Amino acid sequence: MNQRRGASGRDVSYAELLRVPRYLPVFLAGALSMWGDYVARVTIAAVVFERTRSPLATATTLAISFVPTFLGRSLLGPVVDRFRYKHVLVASHAARAVCVLVLLWLVTTAAPLVSIFTALFVLELIGGAASASSLVLITDLFEHDRPLYSRAVALSAMSEQLNQALGLALGGGLVALVGPQVGLLIDLGTFLVAAIVILVVVQLRPVRGDRGKGVRGFVRDLGAASADLARHPVLARLISLSAVASLGIAAPEALAIPIAGDNGWGGVLMATPIVGAVVGIIMIGRLDVVRQNSSIMPLALAMPLPLLATALEPPLTVIVVLFFVSGLLQAFMVPLQATFALATAPEMRGRIFSLAGSISVLAAGASYLGAGWVAQATKDPHLAVTICAALCLALIGLLGLRWPHQHVTATVERAYAPSRRSHAA
Repeated sequence: MNQRRGASGRDVSYAELLRVPRYLPVFLAGALSMWGDYVARVTIAAVVFERTRSPLATATTLAISFVPTFLGRSLLGPVVDRFRYKHVLVASHAARAVCVLVLLWLVTTAAPLVSIFTALFVLELIGGAASASSLVLITDLFEHDRPLYSRAVALSAMSEQLNQALGLALGGGLVALVGPQVGLLIDLGTFLVAAIVILVVVQLRPVRGDRGKGVRGFVRDLGAASADLARHPVLARLISLSAVASLGIAAPEALAIPIAGDNGWGGVLMATPIVGAVVGIIMIGRLDVVRQNSSIMPLALAMPLPLLATALEPPLTVIVVLFFVSGLLQAFMVPLQATFALATAPEMRGRIFSLAGSISVLAAGASYLGAGWVAQATKDPHLAVTICAALCLALIGLLGLRWPHQHVTATVERAYAPSRRSHAA
């Protein structure tokens, strides 16, 4: 059940993946940090909704956790290629722990919402470079075994979805039972643990490639990465699909609390599409990499379809099913992310990963705000989810009309060729 035929023709498994030196502690530290982070997000969102009773304010809270990440990744992307990613990760985790302490104080003292939003903004801004550094770290760990890297991407995506689901569901319960302070304390601990693990476990690796000197060189490196990303026939399409799909992915999560109302199930409803995504990741992981990549566009087109029925305002149990199925179809993001990473030149990964991540984060933040605005304008969060899903479907359909199927297939073949040759030898 846990094995998959890799592009190299051999079977790889989660057990084999977890035996890779240094991977398991790095994976666990990242998973723990993600879990605590999502607890904090839903905790603050629930506090904002309790104070304002506004869907727009609640969605804004979630969006604020994405917008600064866009700025952090965009502006700090070249940092990942200039400094050893171990140092970037440790410094980022430690600085974010300090931000959580400030956020905890603001919530405890009932500070104005603008102060809480500012603290969230700074916390996520600092984490921009850390996200790209983590991707480079995982890619380097499996530099000589691409099938295992593909499996690592699937496991990381599954872990992210599971930890997001646990964080969202438990975060809502923590607010109701013991207050927001507990969630923020958990978040603080996860950042400290992650920093210690990275400091002890991760080896220092030299910075690869030539870098421009000074501020001008920094800006020039960023511009070169932007141009390379825009010109690439596959990378540009993959990141475009990820961006437009975010509207259908974000709307259920952004509006779950207003849809659930005061029954206490808002966190669970937010977690429902995430649970579906975990199941989808398991299912798509059983396919070889070629079939995974050929399913990207069909799954993307199908993903918003279940959400169209939300406007009918069915019972909550039916909405759970609709959100679950939509999450199930989000599995196309796994081969999309793996192929994107392997198709990027090693010396450009820090900058390209940062820029691509910033585009995705900006799209997600805009999607949260857009969903909240539509719900506020229509005074109907159910209808807002359907409107967002319809727009998402239209945008994906337009992109699918010119989808480079042959280029994607050729890119997959080149990306996994080193593993095939090494195992054949």
